[in-house]
Amino acid sequence: MQIPRLHPDTIEEVKHRADVVDVVSEYVVLRKRGKDFVGLCPFHEEKSPSFTVSPSKQMYFCFGCQAGGNAIKFLMEVGKRQFTEVVLDLAKRYQVPIKTLEPEQRQELQRQLSLREQLYEVVASASQFYQHALRQSLGNRAMEYLHQRQIQAETIQQFGLGYAPAGWETLYRYLVENKRYPVQLVEKAGLIKPRKEGSGYYDVFRDRLMIPIRDVQGRVIAFGGRTLTDEQPKYLNSPETELFNKGKTLFALDLAKNGISQDDRAVVVEGYFDAIALHAAGIDNAVASLGTALSLEQVRLLLRYTDSKQLILNFDADKAGTNAAERAIGEIATLAYKGEVQLKILNLPNGKDADEYLHTHTATDYQQLLVNAPLWLDWQIQQTIQNKDLRQATEFQQVSQQLVKLLKNIVNSDTLNYYISYCAEILSLGDARLIPLRVENLLTQISPATVQPSSLRVRKQEPTTPKLSLITTERSLLEQAEALLLRVYLHCPPHRQEIIHELETRNLEFSLSHHRFLWQTISEFTVNESNLISSLQNIYLESGEELEFVSHLFHLSEKSKKEIIRTPQVIQASLACLERVFREKRYRHYLEMWEKTDPQLEPERWQSYYQAFYTEKMRLQELDKQRQFSFTELI
Repeated sequence: MQIPRLHPDTIEEVKHRADVVDVVSEYVVLRKRGKDFVGLCPFHEEKSPSFTVSPSKQMYFCFGCQAGGNAIKFLMEVGKRQFTEVVLDLAKRYQVPIKTLEPEQRQELQRQLSLREQLYEVVASASQFYQHALRQSLGNRAMEYLHQRQIQAETIQQFGLGYAPAGWETLYRYLVENKRYPVQLVEKAGLIKPRKEGSGYYDVFRDRLMIPIRDVQGRVIAFGGRTLTDEQPKYLNSPETELFNKGKTLFALDLAKNGISQDDRAVVVEGYFDAIALHAAGIDNAVASLGTALSLEQVRLLLRYTDSKQLILNFDADKAGTNAAERAIGEIATLAYKGEVQLKILNLPNGKDADEYLHTHTATDYQQLLVNAPLWLDWQIQQTIQNKDLRQATEFQQVSQQLVKLLKNIVNSDTLNYYISYCAEILSLGDARLIPLRVENLLTQISPATVQPSSLRVRKQEPTTPKLSLITTERSLLEQAEALLLRVYLHCPPHRQEIIHELETRNLEFSLSHHRFLWQTISEFTVNESNLISSLQNIYLESGEELEFVSHLFHLSEKSKKEIIRTPQVIQASLACLERVFREKRYRHYLEMWEKTDPQLEPERWQSYYQAFYTEKMRLQELDKQRQFSFTELI
């Protein structure tokens, strides 16, 4: 569903009604401390609470990991959800009327939201029906099948497994005739189909073990049905609906998202029961694809929950499993070549799938296999040379050409150097004398501009430039000075005009990109804006701009309160630091030009450069005096 942009009035009303303590307390145990509440931060591991929630400011902040924001930001971070989605959920929860920037779209938005809510209800009713049928006598065969697969009662309950009776209209009669849902609604939910001949409808799923497919929030949106007979296909998924898009959904992600975050990696298996078996064994970072190649949307959905961007594909080790792995890689290869995802491939011993493996091995055994899983390029190289006799000229040439195709796609030069050397060793067949020749042969088949032969040899250590420490110092100086100036502007409204005046008079700008973007955003508001911090956070959240580097500026710790208590001095010291960096660059430039100029040949230019660098030097000394108070640590 394409949701139009929400009207700012709706966003502000949601912010006004959504109490941050109420929202956060559903995820964090909060204890009163003075005017605020404290608890253990949900965004990082900690033993003593550094996570603070302020009812008066309607904001939260962690002094440990710097996470902070309002109720909307909290739900976005804790659930890895989009801004509009969170606002709509909170609007429904707090009964806020929804307005959009395009009035003509409001009615259509309300209609779509209403339809989705009705579809959620219909699909949930179907899921309850299937679960009930499984526990009746007509579900005995399905229950026996689950017992044969060693699936326990608690796992059946956890995944909401059920049974679709064999009749052609059993679910139809229950939902349409008993529950009185409109037949068109049940059809849109993907549960029934119109008969091709005559009137009436028939059930999509019949005599199948039913596996609910849920969205990230845990709401049932579709089903996978496993046949209990010889009927084909063995697995049947719901058709795509308003709720269900196969290319954007992963089975068990609602149960796995916390495990993925904690373990900092995601495991993707091929089948429903592989994922179910892994969760039953306590491996709770596993999801299953839905029978198609992984899409970029599915991969990016997974990568929201892992900082290391580690993704492990665990498909069968037989030919079908290998083909499935290569098919599943699909578009991920582009991300993997760029280093945007750390892709690994796990093939289990003896061609087993995860479910079969866990029947004879422990969860610890499986976890160790995950740790040792090879990177996908290593796996791909092994697949290329498997069962190939490199002593045969034709097979050597085929393998060499396939390896070159892989190497050509590697973007990172260090990674490319490594794999060229690795492939050269393979092609040398154990003869070290041939490795340099194989390297040269590979290089001639790869773009010469991509890798130079010299980069694959040991090079002399280049001397460290003395400018490096200077650049590092300047960066630290700028980071702290600019941050302090912005913090004063945000939290001390009476001094805003002074800061604007000084920046304009001295012709100074914020150098660091995240500070520059924040300042540009601030300039869109009036100096007297009373809800400046709240408005800025809205802009960041709605635009998708990264808040990580500036969120700490929106909050005052005890240390930062002390830093800005002497506001006029802080402003002058910060400005002096900004100007000093600017003047230092000019000073070095003029000095360099003076040293390069011959006073005998160009006396006037030589004198001009001398006067210029001397003037900058004097100004630097003045600036050093201006910043000589409690914040000399900025140097």
